[in-house]
Amino acid sequence: MTASANHFATDAGSPATQAASIASPINLILLALFALMVSMRLRPTPPPTLPKGPSPIVFRTFTPPTLKPYNGEKDMPVYLAVRGKVFDVSPGRNFYGPGGPYENFAGRDATRGLACGSFDEDMLTKDLQGPLDDLQGLGPDEMQSLQEWEDRFSEKYLVVGNLVAVGREGAREGAREGAREEERLLALQPAIEQPSSRTRLSIPQMVNEKQNNHAQEDSLPIPTYEEAITSRPSSSQTFLGPSEISHDAERQGLLASRGRFENGFEAPSENSTRSSLDFLPSSGQNSPRGSTEGLRREITQMEVLDPGANEDPGRARGSRLSKHITNLTHSLSSINLPFRQWLPSSDYIRARIPRFPEQLKPNWIVLARIFALLFVLSLAYLLFISDVFNVSRGRGNGESYNPEAVRSYVQGHIDETYIRQNSEHLTMFDHMAGTEGSFVLAKWVEGLFNAANLENVGLERFDVYLNYPKEGGRRVAIVEPPEMAWEALIEEKPAYSDPSRQQTLVFHGHSRSGNVTGPLVYANYGSREDFKGLKDQGVDLKGSIAIVRYYGTQGDRALKVKAAEMAGAVGCIIYSDPADDGFRLGKVYPDGRYMPSDGVQRGAVSLKSWVVGDVLSSGFASLPGEKKRNSKYSNPGLTNIPSIPLAWRDAQKLLQAVKGHGQRVPDSWKGGIEDVEWWTGDQNSPIVHLMNQQDEEERQPIYNVVGKITGLEQPEKSVIVGNHRDAWCFGATNPGSGTAVLLEVVRIFGELRRLGWRPLRSIEFASWDGEEYNLIGSTEHVEARMDDIRQNGIAYLNVDSAVSGTEFKAAASPLFEKALLQVLDRTTDPISNKTLRSIWNENKSKLQGLGTGSDYVAFQDMAGTSSIDIAFGGPPYPCHSCYDNFEWMRKYGDTDFHYHKTLAQIWALLILEIADTRLLPFDFNAYARVLQGYVEDLENYAQTKGAMDHKFALKPLYQAAAGFARNANEFHEWDPVWAEVFYAQGEVESNVMAIKRMSHNTRMANLETNLLDVDGGLPGREQFKHVIFGPQKWSGYDEAYFPSIRDAIDDGDWEMAQDQVEKVSGILLHASRKLLH
Repeated sequence: MTASANHFATDAGSPATQAASIASPINLILLALFALMVSMRLRPTPPPTLPKGPSPIVFRTFTPPTLKPYNGEKDMPVYLAVRGKVFDVSPGRNFYGPGGPYENFAGRDATRGLACGSFDEDMLTKDLQGPLDDLQGLGPDEMQSLQEWEDRFSEKYLVVGNLVAVGREGAREGAREGAREEERLLALQPAIEQPSSRTRLSIPQMVNEKQNNHAQEDSLPIPTYEEAITSRPSSSQTFLGPSEISHDAERQGLLASRGRFENGFEAPSENSTRSSLDFLPSSGQNSPRGSTEGLRREITQMEVLDPGANEDPGRARGSRLSKHITNLTHSLSSINLPFRQWLPSSDYIRARIPRFPEQLKPNWIVLARIFALLFVLSLAYLLFISDVFNVSRGRGNGESYNPEAVRSYVQGHIDETYIRQNSEHLTMFDHMAGTEGSFVLAKWVEGLFNAANLENVGLERFDVYLNYPKEGGRRVAIVEPPEMAWEALIEEKPAYSDPSRQQTLVFHGHSRSGNVTGPLVYANYGSREDFKGLKDQGVDLKGSIAIVRYYGTQGDRALKVKAAEMAGAVGCIIYSDPADDGFRLGKVYPDGRYMPSDGVQRGAVSLKSWVVGDVLSSGFASLPGEKKRNSKYSNPGLTNIPSIPLAWRDAQKLLQAVKGHGQRVPDSWKGGIEDVEWWTGDQNSPIVHLMNQQDEEERQPIYNVVGKITGLEQPEKSVIVGNHRDAWCFGATNPGSGTAVLLEVVRIFGELRRLGWRPLRSIEFASWDGEEYNLIGSTEHVEARMDDIRQNGIAYLNVDSAVSGTEFKAAASPLFEKALLQVLDRTTDPISNKTLRSIWNENKSKLQGLGTGSDYVAFQDMAGTSSIDIAFGGPPYPCHSCYDNFEWMRKYGDTDFHYHKTLAQIWALLILEIADTRLLPFDFNAYARVLQGYVEDLENYAQTKGAMDHKFALKPLYQAAAGFARNANEFHEWDPVWAEVFYAQGEVESNVMAIKRMSHNTRMANLETNLLDVDGGLPGREQFKHVIFGPQKWSGYDEAYFPSIRDAIDDGDWEMAQDQVEKVSGILLHASRKLLH
């Protein structure tokens, strides 16, 4: 043995060492437990006492006024009525009491509200002195729902009375007396010998007998409380059966359980209409059921008294498990083993076990309970206190890195060279939705997603309604008078000549096919006000061909066509005027950035501010094989007259032709075309032929490309990042600049993945198809997984036309203000080298509202997922023209692709802010501040529309906005508390704090989902659900705040407007309360 070994051997045997080992913590704990067990065993047992009896419940008749005080305030119980029954729901005070989500029901008749699934005040009877709600107008589904609610209340809560209308209090006295008599009978029924014939009167029969035999009612024995708990009352001795038990101890045991047997059976309550044993045969003297205990044993064996019938499922399973173990033990004990005869018997073994004095025998039940308690405490310590299993740490295939290091890596590794290469590839050929070009790019994007190591990469197919132009199927010509005959060229010149490339024909997506003629009338920008101005001047548009220009007072081309249709025109031509995007602003392509004379702005004329997505599957996803389809005729998402876009080169001839017809136009109507005297035209104008023949495909496949990075902490929660891929031609700006940036962002996150990084929450990347037609790809995606996105979508981050200039712009929910400003603080302008935050402040920039300009619509307005859209914008460019190509971008858009790089940095950093910051950077105080401004703007708008002449008030909306502000402020009081604890502990979280933080984050993410009118939507535009944000009904690209109220004001329906104020206020206040509960 070495010296070292001797040393340890000596220490181990020393008295000090032995004493230390005896005094170890585990031995001390065991000694303390032993002492506790001995003291509990030796302590005198107190005499058994009965628990205090429950307070008697007085069944009474309520009217609406007398029921109302029972609303939980001032320590009152909480009652509510359902179909005439009054329930005591005080055990559910958190739900039905003050501050609960269903507090409107407290003290009221909740029947209609429960049937309709609504807790709004308009579900309650307003006139408390009037008749009760007769439930008129409820359908089978509502009645079924009401029945389920009533059954649930009957099972869970006590009935304390009935509800009648004022003045009807005495109408049920007879029935109430009968009910009292019946309760007395039922209270005695277990003691009454059942007839051997096993027959029993039904309740209606008993009531009738009682009504016809008052003498019998008077002689019924009524035991007192003392009689019930001590000995059999003398008045009931005549009802004793020969086998009835009268042992006081057993009666006390039954009373102590308040009518519930030890195996789970619950005795009937005072309001029961029949005994729970009525279905069993009667037991006579010769019956095997010679006693109550025997009856209980027999019922238990028959499994009539299911131990879990009135228990929770866990206890029921435990009871059944105990039964199975007991049966297994009996079965094993009955097995005769061949060597069993040589084994000592159990009695022999027990006789030789040393016996402890009776007072020192351990109480094994107490010991087992102490052990179980220690086990539970140890498990809780492991899970929640010790952080051995830390819920906020990385798990699975990946880990979390220092957030600042990740941001620096992302910002420093984005490469404009890759973005330029992406842009050049994306613009090599035209790629309209549903065409071969779009599919080829989809496969290319899919390959890049896979190369970046994204998960669940694939193509997502939808079959949707699209149209395409026919060769030779489009014509615009002056046909009368013959001496003015002329025909438009329609098509653009080739954008590429060496070598030439195929390019898209000129047409309007989703335009009506048609072949029409009529006099030509000029209508400025084609707004409803413009057409009204023509009418006021006596210009008749019936049967005319209207010609209007892009942009201006009506930015949505589809609504220009719709306004022309409503004014009586049979066709519509939309041209690009040089005053808006051409030579009047500067040099035109190829010498400058603006639209040349032959440039044409294509685009869709589907009414996306009315119906978004596939117009033949509004409200549901157009998946392959989906048989349900809407008609394309009289479809609210489609216009009903043919339309076509033109270059100003062609429009010049048409506008020259109306000279001298109609009225001279005001200066505000004059465009920038040379050699034109601006007249309106009229019914005597030259006759124009408009032909627009289309190939219409009702089920054309389109393909989204999707991929994912699964989060570490909350993998079910997703930040969704998207850009559309389809273009009207080559699309270098719209959408190619956004797609090129998206692919670089995906590449950078792929590099992070290869380093082992994962975000806290999942990130989903999407390349949408079909956006240019009617936001189809993104909308179908959302409709296909609506419930999942509403529940788990945290945010949607969109980029469309990423770069067309140098001015940074953002449109978003106000929640993003804090996160966006943090990102802008980290990024600089490529030219001025100032931070974008400083430029933002200098320009006094603000977040703009979201209209229907891009793929955020389905997320923000339908799914309630907070959305943002970012871009570098600038002056007009050849939008939707084949001149929007790589050469244009390289020369005039972003020569060195530096702004593409900067936008990629902003986008990637914003993704990290939302997906990888422990506490979501959403700011509800900013939301509340902006919301107050929205209400004020709405009031000003209503005043301009004549609100003073009507009974219209926004007071409820102001109050809801103020309540939102209070709740938002209280909600954010927890943020600094978490931050202080987190940083004080060295940026380490306990499980308790992490779980609280994740709950906090979830409530933040759910706010906008709670702002949806899920069961309703905007009247007439039910696809849009958000009560604060939505598109303007008659200006699709522009946002509308409180769109349902604004729609009603625009329609002059002030009663509807006030109803919407009440509805929106309720939803807003409820959503803000959900932040706290």
